[in-house]
Amino acid sequence: MRTIILLIFSNIFMTFAWYGHLKHRDLPLWQVILGSWGIAFFEYCLAVPANRYGYGEFTGVQLKTIQEAVTLVVFSVFSVFYLKEGFRWNYLAGFAMIVGAVFVIFKK
Repeated sequence: MRTIILLIFSNIFMTFAWYGHLKHRDLPLWQVILGSWGIAFFEYCLAVPANRYGYGEFTGVQLKTIQEAVTLVVFSVFSVFYLKEGFRWNYLAGFAMIVGAVFVIFKK
């Protein structure tokens, strides 16, 4: 559980680092890049331990799969509440297919 919690928080930081600036298109690109690097530092401070703790309990492929599933959930919340974008039915259908992929990856 520690791995997944760390991955959730690292993804929150990374989502803001990569996409948070989209609401502030008036800022110069160099400022956005420096700000994003600063935010991404904290993402790494959480993602690296998450993967270090999780490896052994999970395989590398399983860790990456968890990371991608967490990323989709975090980004969905971010896009709706921060970017004020709608959430469409086809997004949900696509995410359901990805959940199916997660099931396949974790199948023994």
